[in-house]
Amino acid sequence: QVQLVESGGGLVQAGGSLRLSCLGSGFTFSINVMGWYRQAPGKQRELVADINRGGSTNYAVSVKGRFTISRDNSRNTVRLQMNSLKPEDTAVYYCGAAPGGGAINYWGQGTRVTVSS
Repeated sequence: QVQLVESGGGLVQAGGSLRLSCLGSGFTFSINVMGWYRQAPGKQRELVADINRGGSTNYAVSVKGRFTISRDNSRNTVRLQMNSLKPEDTAVYYCGAAPGGGAINYWGQGTRVTVSS
């Protein structure tokens, strides 16, 4: 059974840091793209950052320079280091996997990040 399990969310003050981790299990094939998405209350889910197997990354403009995505292909793990957090980063963060590199086919259950002002 394919699973993505996120960890590392929590409550932090503005300017602080958090690191999110996502572990994929049950995959019997390689995953081209893994990424982090977030959904704030009343808003649509949006891309935060993604990374392909070769290490090429893509960031939302709002997080560029503050967040860093990384992955371990051998362990199907993707991490998101979030620095200089702002209240507007408050959301549920989801890990996603796109084995073919297109649409996300697999989602984690989400981890909540709350940034207080």
